[in-house]
Amino acid sequence: MRRFTALIAGLALSANALALSLADLTQSDANAGLRDALSQGAQVAVQQLGRPGGFSDDPALRIGLPGNLGKVAGTMKRMGMGAQVEQLEASMNRAAEAAVPEAEALLLDAVRQMTLADAKSILSGPPDAATTYLSRTSREQIRTRFLPIVKQATDQVGLAQQYNTFAGRAASFGALDAKSANIEGYVTEQALDGLFEVIARQEATIRENPAAAATGLAKKVFGAL
Repeated sequence: MRRFTALIAGLALSANALALSLADLTQSDANAGLRDALSQGAQVAVQQLGRPGGFSDDPALRIGLPGNLGKVAGTMKRMGMGAQVEQLEASMNRAAEAAVPEAEALLLDAVRQMTLADAKSILSGPPDAATTYLSRTSREQIRTRFLPIVKQATDQVGLAQQYNTFAGRAASFGALDAKSANIEGYVTEQALDGLFEVIARQEATIRENPAAAATGLAKKVFGAL
């Protein structure tokens, strides 16, 4: 019995000795581990969304018509007049899926440019601190890349011009916010929101379960949080 007790005590001491805190990590290790995790989150998000069905198959991310237009679309579908609406919504989701791969290089560039101060702020920050950092440092550049791709995809559908005309009038009367008044702007913002939503999911997964990180260094860093 005494041997068993001693063994348990020894294991407990060994576990305590192996446990790490952020203070035990070098700044270099903490920064590198965070970069690994951020890169993983960005790449997973792009792979998940930048394929057929990436948006349309996810109920939380599927792009539908905005605001009051969405309410009208719902009514049209219930009355059996939703074919055109469904065609337009399908084209919006496909446009977002086509644009997303453009984000990967910009996200990884933002990861590479992360400073030690940024890393410290992220590791000591709220649960979505890494996602917030990526959004702050890359969202505008990604938007610029997305817009022409989305526009090209939606221009191929004749309903896009009808959407812009109708939505523009709705916006002028305050029935729709200005950023939703043209289809390419609306789809681009929805694509950006979806992209950073999936990155946030990845961040939450790694924070809650460091073993989900792809590299040993990232596991060590997030295991120390």
